[in-house]
Amino acid sequence: QVQLVESGGGSVQAGGSLRLSCAASGHIRSTYCMAWFRQVPGKEREGVASIFSGGSTFYADSVKGRFAISKDDVKNTLYLQMNSLKPSDTGMYYCATDVVSKLVAGFPEYWGQGTQVTVS
Repeated sequence: QVQLVESGGGSVQAGGSLRLSCAASGHIRSTYCMAWFRQVPGKEREGVASIFSGGSTFYADSVKGRFAISKDDVKNTLYLQMNSLKPSDTGMYYCATDVVSKLVAGFPEYWGQGTQVTVS
């Protein structure tokens, strides 16, 4: 079993920054990759950023150049540094993990509880 706990969300002004954290615990396999998704009521869940075992990353076009995903393997913690935030970045942010095939398909097995980001 894998547990993911997000933190770091909050309310910021447009142009501000936040850093989200996702602490992972449990039976995490070395083959698992990690990702951030966001959800706004009435809209489809959106993959924001992913980091893969080789260190390669993926970013949605809407956040490319503003967000940075990283992982601390010692602390088993995933991060999402969000800069130049826009009101359109508002939403619930979730971290997720699974093998790369499931993550890329958009259906990872393990999810955190989410952390709210509000940009005004």
